[in-house]
Amino acid sequence: MLFYTQLPLNRHSQERKDSNWLLHKQTSNSRWVLVKNNQSLFKKDQPELVFLNYEQVRNLPLWDAIFLGAMENSGYFAIDVSEVADDVLETYTEQHEFKDIRSYGMVVDMALGSIASLSRGLCHWHATHRFCGRCGSKNKLIEAGHARLCTNDACKHMTFPRTDPAVIMLVTHVFPDGVERCLMGRQAAWPEGVYSTLAGFVDPGESLEQAVIREVEEEAGVQVQEVEYVASQSWPFPSSIMLGFFAKTNNPEIYVDKDELDDAKWFSRKDLNDFSEWDHQEPGYKLTRKDSISRYLVETWRNQGE
Repeated sequence: MLFYTQLPLNRHSQERKDSNWLLHKQTSNSRWVLVKNNQSLFKKDQPELVFLNYEQVRNLPLWDAIFLGAMENSGYFAIDVSEVADDVLETYTEQHEFKDIRSYGMVVDMALGSIASLSRGLCHWHATHRFCGRCGSKNKLIEAGHARLCTNDACKHMTFPRTDPAVIMLVTHVFPDGVERCLMGRQAAWPEGVYSTLAGFVDPGESLEQAVIREVEEEAGVQVQEVEYVASQSWPFPSSIMLGFFAKTNNPEIYVDKDELDDAKWFSRKDLNDFSEWDHQEPGYKLTRKDSISRYLVETWRNQGE
């Protein structure tokens, strides 16, 4: 099961436009998530996302509150407190701390991890879209945080949250020795030994399948066929959705583009059994984090050989 994709909330797309309905949700049995500089509030040294009640957050900038959805008669909201003074936040950080959701990986409950990632993604979008892209005037939050409106009366351009599509693919080939291997690459900035499936953003004017073919050839010089969609994963780090594919090639020769990758290699299922985890300190090959769709594609392929 893919992490960050198990959101349990009803988004109430129509109801959230009603200010009276929204106010009732805010003040009645509501649960609040705080986000600071793309980090969520967790219990100290524990992978447990902190939910606050209305009384605990009423002195924070609620005019910028983002409605996430509702579940079991509770409305869920997020507030970006990146610009709130540290002395004000001391009340919340005495027993809690702001942490990147990914630092806990799959230890966090699947549903709560999805709520944290949604909060982070929407807060990041608001922080990076403060001004109108058409006229440069200030934008304001509307529709419970799911849109922004230009404050220039002559413009009034409305903007909605953006998600950048990226393809991620596991390429395979059956070699003359009869062993099927998968293509994995690494970037120089990654921890030593970490290899992942290839990935890249979708260009305007191309299909997802075309993006898979182009990215693999650009990064590793390998031409692929039989592109097959597998699964997708929300990836708000900061604002993507990862679209996972399998693909095959008839020519396994690799020509690495050093502007794209530091290295690329073919690995068998047996090879993968000797990989350690990405955060292990010992030398050798390492897999990507367990919360990533890259890991999901690798494990799915590896299990097909059992």
